[in-house]
Amino acid sequence: MASRTVLPAPDDLKRRLLTLAALDVILCPEEWLRYHTFIPNWAPNVSLAKINNGAGDHLFVLFAPEGVILKGFDHESELSPHAQDEYAVWPGIYDGTPEALLALLEDEALEKEDVTFCIWRETGDSQWRAGKVRMPKGADDGSEFLLGTICETPEDYADWAEGYFDMPIPIEPVKALYAAPAISVKAIRSLNPERNVEEVLPELEALGITVTDRDRP
Repeated sequence: MASRTVLPAPDDLKRRLLTLAALDVILCPEEWLRYHTFIPNWAPNVSLAKINNGAGDHLFVLFAPEGVILKGFDHESELSPHAQDEYAVWPGIYDGTPEALLALLEDEALEKEDVTFCIWRETGDSQWRAGKVRMPKGADDGSEFLLGTICETPEDYADWAEGYFDMPIPIEPVKALYAAPAISVKAIRSLNPERNVEEVLPELEALGITVTDRDRP
C-alpha cells in the first residue's frame, strides 16, 4: 500500500490530528457534524482520532504505548465486507498486525470488521506497515482518499474547511495552530465570529490546546 508512505512520524501525526480536531471544534458547534475528532483518553494510555465524513466512510487512528494503528473504511470500496457474497474482512488486511495493536480495535465502537485498509507502526519501528493484500485490478481500498483528509498544510485545511463548513476561513489563525498547540481568543473569533468562545474553551483545553488572552474583553 503505497499510501502509507505519505504518513508522518507518529508524534507528528498525533499533533496534526489534534490540530484538525481543535479547528473543527472552533468551526462547528455540533459535535456530530465534525469531520475530525480527537479523544485524548479513549482508554487507559490510549488516544483515539476519528475522521468521519458523514457519508459512511471513516478512519480511526489509535495511539498507544505499543504504537499506532489506523483502520480505514471506504463504503464504496470493492474490499468492503459488505461488497462480498458473504460478509467478511478482505483477506490480508489484518495479516501481520501486532496483536497488541490489533487488540485496540476490539471495542465495538470501532467496528473492527468494517475495514478496507489497515496500517500500523510499532513503537521503535522506523516505518509504517500494512498486510499483503491482493487487490483486484482497478480496485480502490480508500486509503489515498481517507489519508488525504489528514490535511498536511494549513492551506490544505483552509481549502477543505471552506467547502465543508461553507464559510470563509482566515489562513493566519490556522497557520498559528499548525505551528504550536496554542490559540488566542481573538483568533477563535476571527475563525468563527458566531461561535460561543466560552463553549469552545473547555474542549480546546481537553485537547491540550493553550488558549491565550482569555481575560481580555
